[in-house]
Amino acid sequence: MMRPAVAAALALPLLAQAAGFDAPGLARFDNGYARCEARYAHMKGARDEAYLAAYRVKADGAGRARLADLRRSAAYRKELRAAQAEAAKPAASAASSPIEQQCQALWGQVLRARSAAKG
Repeated sequence: MMRPAVAAALALPLLAQAAGFDAPGLARFDNGYARCEARYAHMKGARDEAYLAAYRVKADGAGRARLADLRRSAAYRKELRAAQAEAAKPAASAASSPIEQQCQALWGQVLRARSAAKG
């Protein structure tokens, strides 16, 4: 019989993956990633890969299909409109922009996921 602590430890990564796939979170991510794509050309076209890498989920057809399904939902569209409206508001500029830091950290996750997939 499996001990409860061991079972919980084994289930935790699965719960983290499942929790990562929610329409409002994906909409906020997509809005932020679009800003990264606008700043950094090398990030263009890797949105799904970046989202899946952030949650340490393999970037395969099933993962991409789950993201596509979420993007078709009403909850996603509603949250995306809200996130875009919030991003359109003027913000105080900082010496080191938080969006730059987030973009670089996210791209680091993509590169780590790519190297793990190769090796």
